[in-house]
Amino acid sequence: MVVEGYRARFQPYIARFARPFLGWAPDSLSYLAFGLCVAAGTLAALVRWTSPYLFLPVGILVFFGGAFDVIDGEVARATGRASVRGDLLDHVLDRYADVLILIGLAVSGFAIPWLALLALVSLLLTSYMGTQAQAVGLGRSYSGLLSRADRLVILSLAAVFEFDWSLPWPWAPTMPWERFALAGVGFTVIDVALVYFVVAGQLTALFRAGSAYRALSGRGPARPPDSPGP
Repeated sequence: MVVEGYRARFQPYIARFARPFLGWAPDSLSYLAFGLCVAAGTLAALVRWTSPYLFLPVGILVFFGGAFDVIDGEVARATGRASVRGDLLDHVLDRYADVLILIGLAVSGFAIPWLALLALVSLLLTSYMGTQAQAVGLGRSYSGLLSRADRLVILSLAAVFEFDWSLPWPWAPTMPWERFALAGVGFTVIDVALVYFVVAGQLTALFRAGSAYRALSGRGPARPPDSPGP
């Protein structure tokens, strides 16, 4: 699942969705996207003490958080307000949003905590390798199996599927920690999404690192590596 690869096809729809927000400051849209993801993570955590029905608004909030994360850059470019400062803010907020959503899912009772931790590590490595390619003089890398758009779509769908546990689906748990069996191991829908994040995230991180390494071959001497920090 590589949503980023279809960006050009969806570009007219992105531009149309962004049109009502052209008067907004791009940074405000970044903060709005972050706030929606924070709300999603908070509701996911509250599932443990309330009801799995909260997974429906979790899925909706994650989806719109991702949508506004797309249009902040679209608005910035369309209005001539794109800046390195805004790009930095967007990436900082994105990483914190990723962390908070996965923490919320880990607390929810519908995800194996250590699996959520491994997924988070994979997502952070994936993002790091993409920006590190830019840091060494190459363009930012969005290649691989797991872009941020991919994981937000997957998380949104997983939360919605987890929502109505009363339906007679083979994957729908009737209460926290009750799981469907896959190859003899019990999982919730969210667990399956997290397993994909671990595997696809590591493959994507390694692919981006390898692609950048090969692209730097033969470029000649560069500045020495940074010395270790304190």
